[in-house]
Amino acid sequence: MSSALADESATWQRRPPVVVVLVVGVAAISFAAIFFKKSQPTHPMVASAIRLLFAALLLSPWVIAAWRRRSLDGVQVRHAAGAGLAYAVHFGAWVASLGMTSVTASVTAVTASPLLLAMVGLVTGRDAPTGRLWAALGLAVAGLTVVAMHDASGGDGALLGDGLALVGAAAMAAYLLIGRRLGARLDVMAFTGVATFVGGVTLALACLLMGVELTPSSDEALLYLALAALVPQLVGHTALTWALRHTTPARVGMATLGEPVGSTLLAWLWLGEAVSPTVLLGCGVTLSAVALALSGSARPSKRNPVS
Repeated sequence: MSSALADESATWQRRPPVVVVLVVGVAAISFAAIFFKKSQPTHPMVASAIRLLFAALLLSPWVIAAWRRRSLDGVQVRHAAGAGLAYAVHFGAWVASLGMTSVTASVTAVTASPLLLAMVGLVTGRDAPTGRLWAALGLAVAGLTVVAMHDASGGDGALLGDGLALVGAAAMAAYLLIGRRLGARLDVMAFTGVATFVGGVTLALACLLMGVELTPSSDEALLYLALAALVPQLVGHTALTWALRHTTPARVGMATLGEPVGSTLLAWLWLGEAVSPTVLLGCGVTLSAVALALSGSARPSKRNPVS
């Protein structure tokens, strides 16, 4: 074995297991829907802007440090800015959906991003899904379909909520693809800091253009939005972004399909939101898909172009 390969192998062994990081990340993002629900009736775009701007403030020391040591170059800034715009669409659409449908349905729909990522991988040939991942995606489609069919009986409002959540899923897929393009050059904390700042400012400007007052509905709402920045954003999304350096976007996206299960349990325990047996069945099938996807190899593709 050459010294370069030996060094790479040793580095791989020193990394935290990708599956562990993904599990921690998914557990953290499972709190997002609950915190946003608790912040209502704050306007969805205001809530999203506050969460992202609060996270940007917390991450600013890493951004400044990366800029000073010149690890945050123009390429990373451009990619992070693009990711920030994807963040703005993701949160703006998804948080709005939470006011139209149940936590379970909204979070299940918004985690449909791996389906889109698999299609991108198939078309481009980069990070194309393995047979195991295709099987997991099939199970995931079945689980999502069960939940969607249940929500179809909830009226136009519930279906519109599902549609907005799917828009959020597409935007999250774009975020993961942008982060993946940086490969080993990705400075996780600085990248996330710039992305949250751009996303937060974009949503804040949209609120101003719409004539929406950029203030939370109460001090309690502000507290929950701060918690949303600390737990799902700082812990959850940072973990997912880190995982992009070591595995494919589709696999990271598949891990996030565990979020509906965590959010459903939290909504039941915390919010007293009833869960039907049909929705539980859909969540169970989806969780099985996640387990199947994460049971494979975590090693990333060697091909990591940056543009």
